[in-house]
Amino acid sequence: MKIDQTDRKLLEILSDHGRMSYVDLAKELGLSRVAVRERINHLKEAGVIEKFSVVVNSEKVGKSVSAFFEVDCEPTALVSVAENLAQNPRVASCYQMTGPSTLHMHVLVEDFEKLEQFINEELYALEGITRVESHILLRRFKSRTGLKL
Repeated sequence: MKIDQTDRKLLEILSDHGRMSYVDLAKELGLSRVAVRERINHLKEAGVIEKFSVVVNSEKVGKSVSAFFEVDCEPTALVSVAENLAQNPRVASCYQMTGPSTLHMHVLVEDFEKLEQFINEELYALEGITRVESHILLRRFKSRTGLKL
């Protein structure tokens, strides 16, 4: 799919103001409401826009411990471990990476007791994991919620 300047501007606006109405987007872009709706639908159908979502402050909803994990797996177990972790509601994100660790994962939990429970009962219980290293977030300086074009 070819993305033109209008699509880029539309995506930029939606990245910052995802709840903006078609009417307001149309005014901002100098298009009709129908043209904006068609562009958004086309971007969704092409997979450029994967979904619309809300960003929730994890601390405000009781998930005050944020931990990052580097997980090494046996090559034959990588996909099953990653798919299993991706289904876990405590796992905010899980990526296959290059470098010394094969999976990089972000976990959000209520407290350190829940973190210990996750590690011992859910992470270590998975077959095929050969090494786990964890890092606890102390302070966030920047968090990105979408792609800036």
